[in-house]
Amino acid sequence: MTKNQNITPYIIAETAYNHEGDIKYLYQMIDEIASLKLNAVKFHLLLNLDSYMKKSHPLYQKMRQWMITENQWNEIFSFATKKKLDIVALCDDVESIQYIVSKKKKISSLELHATSINDHFMLAEAAKFDGQIILGIGGSSISDISYAVDFLRHHGKQNILLMYGFQSYPTDYADINLAKMHAIYDLFRLPVGYADHTGFDDPNNAVISIAAALMGFPVLEKHYTPDPGKERIDYHAAVGKKQMSCIRDLMKTALQVHGSGQITLSEPEKAYGNIGPMKKAIVARRDIKKGEKLSLENLWFKRAPEESTIQQKQFLQLLGSKANVDIKKDDVIDFSKIEYKFKTLNLEQFTNVKK
Repeated sequence: MTKNQNITPYIIAETAYNHEGDIKYLYQMIDEIASLKLNAVKFHLLLNLDSYMKKSHPLYQKMRQWMITENQWNEIFSFATKKKLDIVALCDDVESIQYIVSKKKKISSLELHATSINDHFMLAEAAKFDGQIILGIGGSSISDISYAVDFLRHHGKQNILLMYGFQSYPTDYADINLAKMHAIYDLFRLPVGYADHTGFDDPNNAVISIAAALMGFPVLEKHYTPDPGKERIDYHAAVGKKQMSCIRDLMKTALQVHGSGQITLSEPEKAYGNIGPMKKAIVARRDIKKGEKLSLENLWFKRAPEESTIQQKQFLQLLGSKANVDIKKDDVIDFSKIEYKFKTLNLEQFTNVKK
């Protein structure tokens, strides 16, 4: 998905570690996400804690309790697939990537968190994945992003999505800096998604969540939880069913409003631009006799109930043409009423600028 070619929203509901190792709770999350008819569910995979984190890290013991085995992941993936959800696998360790690649799981996208964006071993394993690779670029410099993109491209990967956004509680609106997404897109010519981490209780949560869609970016990632506000890991930015439903509908509207960016007129625009009913038509300012030349003195512009075949911009080219019938005041001028020959327009008679 590029920046603005797709006007259909693609929403990824992130489960992260909000399940805290409770498999039943994770299944509930998947079930609710599917009922919302979102596009994808995102899981954090971690199979070897010592490959990911030092034992001295304050979260080490908790993370050990939250880990899910390969067999459990097999069943979780099957359940999500049956629910018709795309699967995004954010791999926290090399072993998780190897599991995804070797088992040839039906994974739509493999994601590297911003913490691993320049990890050589993670990038090398991710390059073996036959599918879309998502790079979390929150808190990453242009140099960091370039390194990861160049690495993956060098290894033959072209299907790359850059996921913009970072976690900060509370989030200062000015720090979100969505305008940066345009710059990133222009620099790398890769699709860019927005991972929103606005506080679940922020009154502007929904508006901020769909702001990138108004800019033409159709991919949104949001943390999801069945119990918004309940103090579990990653709960600060996790929205519940009601909020996610609102965001889903608003995002669809936002992308419709943004449109495709085509510069040709749409059918409603063409109707709005009709000469006569909408735009003023060229009419007789007074009665014009047969044989009389059209001039600035006997022509005018007015809206009319009928449609005109002569465009406003052809007005100056009409001057000097003869009426071939009597034309009454306010009659719309058309080619059937005049002896008209196409001629080169000479603007010198209407300006003091001479050649």
